[in-house]
Amino acid sequence: MAEKHELVTAISKGMNTKAESEGHNVVIDEPANMGGTDEGANPLGTLLASLAGCENAIANFVAKEMEFDLQGIDFEIDGEMDPRGMMGEEGVRPYFKKVTVHAKVRTSETEERVRELQKKVDRRCPVFTTLEAADVEMVPEWVKA
Repeated sequence: MAEKHELVTAISKGMNTKAESEGHNVVIDEPANMGGTDEGANPLGTLLASLAGCENAIANFVAKEMEFDLQGIDFEIDGEMDPRGMMGEEGVRPYFKKVTVHAKVRTSETEERVRELQKKVDRRCPVFTTLEAADVEMVPEWVKA
């Protein structure tokens, strides 16, 4: 199978970035108190939203393979970091230290099957595994809704 490439183009002005991916637009910005125009989520929020979207997409692929009754997933994702790193303080990493993925899975399946789904999804999700490879402590908390 040939390698897949993702291509995003972006135009930035001040803190505001208007990006396009395969004809879809995404606005990334900062709130006014950080010098932005607050037209979109901030970059870190966008990263966590990407994690939710990726986990959901992979869950749907895996559910089909497992013959798992997946009716939907509600995510709440909490990223913890020390903002001093982002602001330039030496010795403080400028990215998440820990990300907790709270997922409520709407299904008729058992809690055991939900855990099986979660494990398979986390092994295959490119965003989850990228964060894990960056030494972010990933805490999956998937439960049956």
